[in-house]
Amino acid sequence: MGGYPSFIEKTRNGTLIRLHVQPRASRDMISGLHGERLKVRVKAPPVDMKANRACQELLSKILKIPKSRILLKSGASSRQKTFLARDINPEDVISRFKI
Repeated sequence: MGGYPSFIEKTRNGTLIRLHVQPRASRDMISGLHGERLKVRVKAPPVDMKANRACQELLSKILKIPKSRILLKSGASSRQKTFLARDINPEDVISRFKI
């Protein structure tokens, strides 16, 4: 994985980000690590893709890229999700998370 944290993987299309999501939290935030994944708390409930959209919006805000460049790759109905941040390198992703 090129010396990146366990939740980051470089691809030819951008950077994969592995998350552990806690829905129905008091606020949207990154809250550290959960095993090999980055822990994300979102206010949205895990119904009708609301938590997935909240994760997409939070990643977009933190990474300073449009939501259209944040794609859910796996885990649509799971707490374990993987998103692809298109056209952004892992070094930029890591620096913007500030963890």
